[in-house]
Amino acid sequence: MIRFENDYLCGAHPRILSRLIETNDIQTPGYGADDFCKRAEDIIKNECNAPDADVHFLSGGTQTNLTIIASILRPHESVLAPSTGHIAVAETGAIEATGHKVQTIQTNNGKISADEIDLILSAPANVHAPKPGLIFISQSTELGDIYTLKEMKAISKVARTYDIPLFIDGARLGYALASSACDFTLKDIARLTDVFYIGGTKVGALFGEAVVITNDKLKRDFKYIMKQRGGLFAKGRILGLQFEELFTDGLYLEISNYAVKLAVKIKNVLESKNISLKHHSSTNQLFIEFTNEQFDELSKNYFMITISRNDTHTTARLVTSWSTKEEHVDALIRDILAL
Repeated sequence: MIRFENDYLCGAHPRILSRLIETNDIQTPGYGADDFCKRAEDIIKNECNAPDADVHFLSGGTQTNLTIIASILRPHESVLAPSTGHIAVAETGAIEATGHKVQTIQTNNGKISADEIDLILSAPANVHAPKPGLIFISQSTELGDIYTLKEMKAISKVARTYDIPLFIDGARLGYALASSACDFTLKDIARLTDVFYIGGTKVGALFGEAVVITNDKLKRDFKYIMKQRGGLFAKGRILGLQFEELFTDGLYLEISNYAVKLAVKIKNVLESKNISLKHHSSTNQLFIEFTNEQFDELSKNYFMITISRNDTHTTARLVTSWSTKEEHVDALIRDILAL
């Protein structure tokens, strides 16, 4: 069985494993106070052109989202998010468990617009409902699309008009940067947001996310909140070392480009067979509308996540990553062409 259900099927990129082995016997201070973390922080700040940013390393996306959001919101505040946002549909109420409502904006394509946000923030105050205190978007989105620079600028402008922080979930940020539709850089993201994170778990690391805080107001006591939420690793060096390696010699973008190239290769074949994509995607995630017969035939050899199924069609999610073998993609393509 060849698996395409996510981008964290395997352990870690060989370069990361090699570095972990090479450095295994080096003794370091704990809790991120080591040279690996310091170098990784400096590299990331340089890549973002944000020398005054704070950089912190956490274990995974859900922990990162809840730690950031809990650190920002006051007790009566909510977070605005797309209805498809990870914090709304895939984190088992982790944000609500911190005492904050996820206030969703309905979307069919995974993105919310500046106008939609403005409509909510400009409404008269209602003391009987949570007050929006943070804007949450993902880059790339849960449905594989990306926000363009123009869209991010518009959302950032609304956020600053209402003095409300903008937070970008970057669990798959590498794949957004590798998209053919990408017209922005890490520097743009750092400039337009108050806090964001660079995903490692889904982009070649064993695990780990790098939080970048650019708004001085949000920096205070963040490590205390990390510790309280179980996010301050004793062996923090493992996180720092991985990001140091990911941002050495362009490995992060190399990994992302490879995965996106394979996804586009599959996408082109699907289109040639008139097999529809449910959502526009230019990254490493494809949401494919197969007939039930097509899906059942492919399922004999390939595993994809079933999103929905009716009497005639199955929508499935297919994901590529650094560990996806090109020969497996070629085999899938041959079988799609033979349908």
